[in-house]
Amino acid sequence: MKVTYQIKAPIEAEMELFEKKFYQAMSTHVALLNRITHYVVNRKGKQMRPMFVFLIAKMCNEGLVNERTYRGASVIELIHTATLVHDDVVDDSNRRRGFFSINALWKNKIAVLVGDYLLSKGLLLSIDNDDFDLLKIISVAVREMSEGELLQIEKARRLDITEAVYFDIIRQKTATLIAACCAMGAQSVNASKEEVEHLRKFGELIGMAFQIKDDLFDYGDDAIGKPTGIDIKEKKMTLPLIHALNVASPKERAWLINSVKNHNKDKARVKQVISKVKELGGLSYAIDRMKSYQEQALSLLQKYPDSPYKASLELMVNYVIDRKK
Repeated sequence: MKVTYQIKAPIEAEMELFEKKFYQAMSTHVALLNRITHYVVNRKGKQMRPMFVFLIAKMCNEGLVNERTYRGASVIELIHTATLVHDDVVDDSNRRRGFFSINALWKNKIAVLVGDYLLSKGLLLSIDNDDFDLLKIISVAVREMSEGELLQIEKARRLDITEAVYFDIIRQKTATLIAACCAMGAQSVNASKEEVEHLRKFGELIGMAFQIKDDLFDYGDDAIGKPTGIDIKEKKMTLPLIHALNVASPKERAWLINSVKNHNKDKARVKQVISKVKELGGLSYAIDRMKSYQEQALSLLQKYPDSPYKASLELMVNYVIDRKK
């Protein structure tokens, strides 16, 4: 049995109904837009984000969800999809989850407008139902994500990202949206302010572990995935490289920086960089940090009584760092 199926089992009925509601939330009278949104819906990923919303809501509310939970999950997914569509335009990317991206099929102008449309649908879904508390959670997340992306762009130009700045970037870019999902699930069933914050922190810790895992894929190892060096080619400063630079001798450091800055398209040189980062302990350091976030996240669930929802959340935390892609 796949781990994702086990995670989904206690919320299977909710996820089925959510898909119907989400599809309705995207519908419009413009034929072109309907074609594009239909394409988007049929190429969805693992749907981790709405799963967090429903599992948290059910854990907090004795196994029950309500219409606000469905709207919260839809808002998260609409706005997350909007950011992905815009990201593909910004990155000039032709692929998303193995399929052609919206901008590859319909060009940038239409992709930007579709992203805007999905964003406005998400905002209106909250406003029309007076879910201003839910709207605030997602709006803060979008602001943080934008700031994180811009901070990364600013720092990447100079290759001067410190470990503290790296953690700031991944907290804003990746962790903040998973944190919003968990806060949204709790808020949708009217959990206390303290509990919403407790579960927001839980989501943030998972998000940090998730992003470090993504960074590790670049370096390849039997336990992690095949070496690709994509981050190095794009001059992205990730935790294994930052740690390697921190412990390297001045000569090794100069060679690493020169390699990433000026030889990042040379496949042989990229392989040498990967080897040097491993040799300097960059990989093992990043794995330790990732596991630390995992343990902190799991410890925040300890206060909750055992339930199928808590068990699924624990599985989800472990899946984040054990996944192979």
